[in-house]
Amino acid sequence: QGQLVESGGDLVQPGGSLRLSCTASGFTLDYYAIGWFRQAPGKEREGVSCISRSGNRINYAGSVKGRFTISRDNAKNTVYLQMDSLKPEDTAVYYCAASGFGTTPTLCVLDRETYYPSWGQGTQVTVSS
Repeated sequence: QGQLVESGGDLVQPGGSLRLSCTASGFTLDYYAIGWFRQAPGKEREGVSCISRSGNRINYAGSVKGRFTISRDNAKNTVYLQMDSLKPEDTAVYYCAASGFGTTPTLCVLDRETYYPSWGQGTQVTVSS
């Protein structure tokens, strides 16, 4: 059974940066679109960013556009989320999720969690002074 593992979460000051990693074991990420989601205390989970299989289609939530960058390295079986200019409101548990196998190479979605049947356990990001 394959799994996704997130890493890189930490406590960081406002204005700082973090890079989250989502690494797959037991399956090859080449065949999957990947989404990053987050859930803050007392709030619903929301989509942050996603990247298609081909890497040519990328979407960002409006709240992170211009500050976060998603990328994938299929050779390392890993998707990254570079987070810059972090704000206290970015504090949340961050999850990565994989789409169904062999999804359309140029598609990823942020507003439909059911598009992503496989989820990691999450990594905590805390932005505070």
